Amino acid sequence: MFVSVLQPTADGRVLVGRMSSSTAAPGRWQLPGGSVEPPPVHEPLDVAALSRHAARELGEETGVELPAEDLTLWCLTRGANGNVGVQFLAPSRPAPLLCERFTALLSAETARGNDPELDRMALLRSEADLTALGGTHVDYLEPVIHRYFGPWGQGAVPGRSTRTTGDRQS
Repeated sequence: MFVSVLQPTADGRVLVGRMSSSTAAPGRWQLPGGSVEPPPVHEPLDVAALSRHAARELGEETGVELPAEDLTLWCLTRGANGNVGVQFLAPSRPAPLLCERFTALLSAETARGNDPELDRMALLRSEADLTALGGTHVDYLEPVIHRYFGPWGQGAVPGRSTRTTGDRQS
């Protein structure tokens, strides 16, 4: 099981990152996130715990800090190997702020002699931008990006449709 965060920009793009050469999947594009660690004994593994983990991963990988309560459960995915993903939607942020935070994180990690988990970020405006990135990406990324930019509309939360009565939802 893993968590990831869709971090949109104020102008409608979505942040993705490329795994650095020191990771298990160098060069692979993904949303900020990571494997879920078991909670301490006697603590539940619930949506609140998952959102805390997702917020921590977003900060560690992009430098973007936000309270877990600001994340909205957005969708679940299942990868080709059966791995279950829990995707959260973050509030939109200005693109220059996201770039600034990521650049600052890369500089800080390099100054400490560490390799960052993500060595590059990109802001996708559409599904076509994913193809234009080149390289490989995690198996959940294409369907998640399709859903985000698809008929539900940008950032729509399933179950909270903005469609009018009579419109067909898929």
